[in-house]
Amino acid sequence: MDQTNPQDIQALVQELQLARNQIQTVSTQINEISLTLESLSKQDKNRPVFRAVGNLLLEVDDRNELVKELSASKETFESHLGRMVERENELRTQYDSVVSSIE
Repeated sequence: MDQTNPQDIQALVQELQLARNQIQTVSTQINEISLTLESLSKQDKNRPVFRAVGNLLLEVDDRNELVKELSASKETFESHLGRMVERENELRTQYDSVVSSIE
């Protein structure tokens, strides 16, 4: 940003807020998957496990496959979270630079 105007600063602040909200959302999803995986590991193998599909709860036939799917989803979310944190850091650096140029 060569010339800083209020609209640029406002856009940068909004983008930073959006990045923070997305980070919180993905972190929550990662925590939910982690809790689900932990609960599955403690669940008696003879008890049925169900999965929500739309408005239905369907019994899971292959528990190991479910664990693999959940683990893969968790890895994907963690990778995405890493990229979002990097983006937030870049935005924060830009914001700090703009603020210091105004002072």
